[in-house]
Amino acid sequence: MDRQVENSEVIRENLEYLVKNHGEIYEAYCRYGELVHEKGGPLDEKTRWLIKVALSTEGQYEYALRTHILKALKAGCTREEIEHAILLVAPTSGFPKTMEGLLILRDIIKEQEK
Repeated sequence: MDRQVENSEVIRENLEYLVKNHGEIYEAYCRYGELVHEKGGPLDEKTRWLIKVALSTEGQYEYALRTHILKALKAGCTREEIEHAILLVAPTSGFPKTMEGLLILRDIIKEQEK
């Protein structure tokens, strides 16, 4: 996944630019995301992260998918639960998106096992 390593620096720099030049907007965006995640409804923590994994897989947002997989694991989701969420993308949004999601999940698991 060399592409992720290359992109992570660009993404970090772009985020730093946003925070520096539009900090108030970024803070409001973060707060909105927290409110929706925590107080938006009755779904439990694990389910919310599994949904975010599926949405990131469908949208092919590699950086977001990596972030959401890590947060799902931290919230107690198992590899099997995360994999299931990724597999659910195939019938609705396409097999290639699911295969890319599985590659990213497998890469993260491999990194964690080192």
